Amino acid sequence: MTSFLNLSRIQEAICGEKLDGWLFCNFHHRDRLADDILHINRKDTNSRLWFYAVPAEGEPFGIINAVEPGILDKLPGQKTEYFGREELMALLKTLGGKRWGVHISDTLTMVSYLDRGTAAVLESAGLELASAAGLVQRFKGILDGEGIASHERAAVALYDVVEQTWGTVRKAYIDKTPLSEGDLLRVMTAAVEDRGLITDHAPIIAAGANAGNPHYSCDGTGAPIREGAVIQFDLWAKERDPGAIYADISWVGVFAPAPSAEYEKAFRELVSAREGVYEYIAGEIAAGRTISGAMADAKAREALVSLGYGTELKHRTGHGIDTQCHGSGVNIDSWEFPDTRPILEGSCFSLEPGIYFSGFGMRTEVNVYIKDGRAIISQGDRRQFTLLNCQPGTAR
Repeated sequence: MTSFLNLSRIQEAICGEKLDGWLFCNFHHRDRLADDILHINRKDTNSRLWFYAVPAEGEPFGIINAVEPGILDKLPGQKTEYFGREELMALLKTLGGKRWGVHISDTLTMVSYLDRGTAAVLESAGLELASAAGLVQRFKGILDGEGIASHERAAVALYDVVEQTWGTVRKAYIDKTPLSEGDLLRVMTAAVEDRGLITDHAPIIAAGANAGNPHYSCDGTGAPIREGAVIQFDLWAKERDPGAIYADISWVGVFAPAPSAEYEKAFRELVSAREGVYEYIAGEIAAGRTISGAMADAKAREALVSLGYGTELKHRTGHGIDTQCHGSGVNIDSWEFPDTRPILEGSCFSLEPGIYFSGFGMRTEVNVYIKDGRAIISQGDRRQFTLLNCQPGTAR
């Protein structure tokens, strides 16, 4: 049978993390990452524990239960069956004395699938366990040239969608036509679809106090958009092709000819934090210094706290982006799920600081990728520096 496993890339990741190997296992398909990376069909019965050990060099080794001997058939390497616990332990002991990356992490929940009991079994068999978070990033969260091009095309489309949708906002304001969150959600969703993009979730349209909820979801017609309200856009999508890469941007405006002094100040300081963390990342990368996602997040957080927004911060500064919107690469996070993984060549991530009050909220988001030792903002010349408004005759 033909294997779809990219073994060479897995072994490159193992060497990059200086581990002896990457150990996969699953039971009842609980580990989504293992199934995705190894291309295991989730419809296949998985009522018995299996293991698949990929060493830094040489052939992989599968350990499968005799009741379900075919579950790893499409994968390369030798497979050995076990019947009971004693045989399983004997086979696991052959992997002992080496340092294996496994799906555990005390901070990154998105990669922590290995249960404590199975981890204890592996350790009792003599295996040294390390987090596979770095392996996951290197294998799934790094973009090549084709991936970056896909990401940029999606970004072009999303910026066009923002302009089209805000045109609807401005027209409704000038014509004094009633407008709701649901109206804008339908316009934006259609605009995304018209550009041939797909998404895993509807975009966020949040007005007024609803913009103070980072993950607000419009129900039906949603709230009416009233004079002077802040309107938050958050949209993400990718092309339909296999392997396409997401873009993910957030814009904010006011349903008025110009923002209030309060809104203007909050937005200006938010943009300052966004640009400050980008300049920090760009400078460190250009100088050849290694920085982590946690280090970058700390810079943005420090800037906003110093401006008095400590109690208005509800989330990290950014997340990895790849074939999934919230991808497997480095997150810009020192706070929610502290991510000490390095920002590597090919990394792609969002920078989206947000501040949230009881009456409104604001989040401004750009995407950054590392290419040829440079930190590049996707569609950087189109990023938001001023609040959208409804002044007649303005382009945005």
